[in-house]
Amino acid sequence: MRRRRGGSAFAFAVAIALALVALAGCAGQADAGSGEAPSASRTPAAGLSGTLTVFAAASLTDTFDALADQFEGQHPSADVVVNYGGSSALAQQIIAGAPADVFAAASEATMQTVVDEALAADPVVFATNTLELIVPVGNRAGVESLADLSRPELAIALCDPVVPCGAAAEKLLAAVGVTAAPDTLEEDVKAVVTKVLLGEADAGLVYVTDVRAAGEEVEGIDVPEADAAVNLYPAARIATAPNPELAEAWITMLTGPAGKAALTEAGFGAP
Repeated sequence: MRRRRGGSAFAFAVAIALALVALAGCAGQADAGSGEAPSASRTPAAGLSGTLTVFAAASLTDTFDALADQFEGQHPSADVVVNYGGSSALAQQIIAGAPADVFAAASEATMQTVVDEALAADPVVFATNTLELIVPVGNRAGVESLADLSRPELAIALCDPVVPCGAAAEKLLAAVGVTAAPDTLEEDVKAVVTKVLLGEADAGLVYVTDVRAAGEEVEGIDVPEADAAVNLYPAARIATAPNPELAEAWITMLTGPAGKAALTEAGFGAP
């Protein structure tokens, strides 16, 4: 059975986990004097089993859900738990000590913050993504191009620049000389989609894959200049991974034929 978490509920769980990590450290010191070998030195059980915890950018939600089903089918004794959210927030959770096996970010810059803390090494880029305008069905505001994001009478939703989709939007808008007038800056790309779906925004700027995932509930408007801000998606095993064997198996699947097929179907580009 798979459990997927996000938002405040997972943040609370992370806080509890960090507290347990601190307690485990104290217990480990006590055990050190007993002469018992630490658990890390014990021979792992045969086969792949246990819980795989993946921290993944919100834009990967549908793709990773599908891949998690495949992974659990291949490894019946494994459970996949995916924490989706803004990449920068996920990176900070990992740096703070949240237990994670794999991190899949929506930008190399965000991944680098984890690498710089010696918590990951040799991340592999497994996909690319570009931006597209998203509007409610019917496009009541008559949005046609990026220039419309500067119209003060419109309700505009963008990702916060601290997360990869927001950084990409900022780069793209600067490249075309548009000064946007956002009414809201969201913590991840799915939140921008939700604003549009609920009719709370006349337009937003999200990944092509998120427009596709929303289906007929929204409309997408191509952005010819989108190649000015292409996001590269890297993944890496976390150095402190509780289940490193499962982590390596997940990354192998992600970068293999199954992963490539799922990513292509969702609209992601090749690395």
